[in-house]
Amino acid sequence: MVRRRFFAPPAAFAADQATIVLGSDEARHLRDVLRLERGNEVFIFDGKGKEFRCTIQDVTRSEAKLEVREEVVPTRPESHLHLTLGLALLKADKFDLVVQKATELGVQRIVPVMTKFAEVRIRDDADASRRAARWQRIALEACKQSGRALVPKIDAPGSLDSLLWGAPSAAEEWRVMFAERGGSGLLEEIKSLQAQPLAITALVGTEGGWSEEEIDMARKAGWRVVTFGGRTLRAETAGIAVVALIQHAFGDLI
Repeated sequence: MVRRRFFAPPAAFAADQATIVLGSDEARHLRDVLRLERGNEVFIFDGKGKEFRCTIQDVTRSEAKLEVREEVVPTRPESHLHLTLGLALLKADKFDLVVQKATELGVQRIVPVMTKFAEVRIRDDADASRRAARWQRIALEACKQSGRALVPKIDAPGSLDSLLWGAPSAAEEWRVMFAERGGSGLLEEIKSLQAQPLAITALVGTEGGWSEEEIDMARKAGWRVVTFGGRTLRAETAGIAVVALIQHAFGDLI
């Protein structure tokens, strides 16, 4: 039986975790699209990795009140790999696609990066925040569809050097830039690892590729540079392929 799943952030839970109040958007979908009513069973995920079986207590135009029956195991457990995708800014539909598919494939964080050859330029902080909020909504919808209970964090667009020189997310994080030239093969790099990493940040550029200065900066910052495949991929294809390959090698995509 397919679960009818809705999202509620931790703040929507009562202090005793016995009830949940869905906001207007989720309540509208519950009432008007799925035609659910009092007594029907639904499942709520909190975006942090937890999911709950609930029953509907009351539905109004502005909210829906649910009674929590029990915590359940999400239909799609999370990968043990903490995978971050750094992705150069692409035109809206292309970046949206990568956010959606990377979320389905289990990425835990996406870092949009401003690069020399990026197809998009950020006007100001308000523009950056607006874009990040849009991508976060896309990730949330992808979690609903794919059965994930953990919603990936989508950063506001930032500079390349802040990502390259930033502190790793874990002590043994493997950080790798995928470039169209000048790198080792992915299989060669994987075989050279002393232990299987629990955290990886993979960085993918635009269709225009990386400049020599950007590749040199990555190497100086301790990143590995990898070139894979004999064909030239579109940037959105490369982003999705990289996540799939890494999840297959180190995560739960087998």
